[in-house]
Amino acid sequence: MLTLATVNPGEPEVFSSLQGEGPGMGRPSVFVRLSRCNLACRWCDTAYTWRFAGDNRPHRDEVAFEKAGNQLVMSEEDTAALILVHPEDRLVITGGEPLLQGAALARLVALLKAERPALHVEIETNGTVAVHPALDPLVDQFNVSPKLSHSGNPAELALLPERLEAWARDPRAWFKFVVADPSDLAEISALQDRFGIAPDHLFVMPEGTSSAVLRDRSRWLAEEALVRGWRFTDRLHIHLYGDTRGT
Repeated sequence: MLTLATVNPGEPEVFSSLQGEGPGMGRPSVFVRLSRCNLACRWCDTAYTWRFAGDNRPHRDEVAFEKAGNQLVMSEEDTAALILVHPEDRLVITGGEPLLQGAALARLVALLKAERPALHVEIETNGTVAVHPALDPLVDQFNVSPKLSHSGNPAELALLPERLEAWARDPRAWFKFVVADPSDLAEISALQDRFGIAPDHLFVMPEGTSSAVLRDRSRWLAEEALVRGWRFTDRLHIHLYGDTRGT
């Protein structure tokens, strides 16, 4: 069984859109958003996947969501059927932290690839959870977004050396660092040097949930990416749809 996020109570967050971030930005994709996360980013724009009533971990909006209306448990078969209604040949599994549900995801992706063998599967992850052995060979791409100190997560939870070393060795892994302030760049450089992250697999992305904030931060961040040999990614979906579910 899978625990999914919802667009509305009882309606799982499965939708078609253009990938808004990273190496696949602009590609038509079908998305499925899972619930639950092992980290708590203070600026998280999908806090409805983890910050439920009784969870007092800090978040800038200080909103606690009711679990019953924002979480839905479904079988792998029913989830696959919902996904296969969409015509796109790229699946993005996002969260939350999807790899917390690795065994169930392996069953889901196996069902999907049996019906659509050419389906390209990418998983978005915070990089702290090892990939389930049954899931690993079924995934084409990992979008790994390690959380820097400005996220509010302690490094001993968010930046696990053994996991970052493994991701840096995996050619399917693309790193995406969320940047809020120029001071974040030194932290990224230190991680790149320590773990040998290839610059062509390292994206920097401005933090923000409005076009105005993203444009302001993009001006200086794009210049820094150019100087440092990193790749830059915007948040296309925010410009197109705003900070909304199911987009």
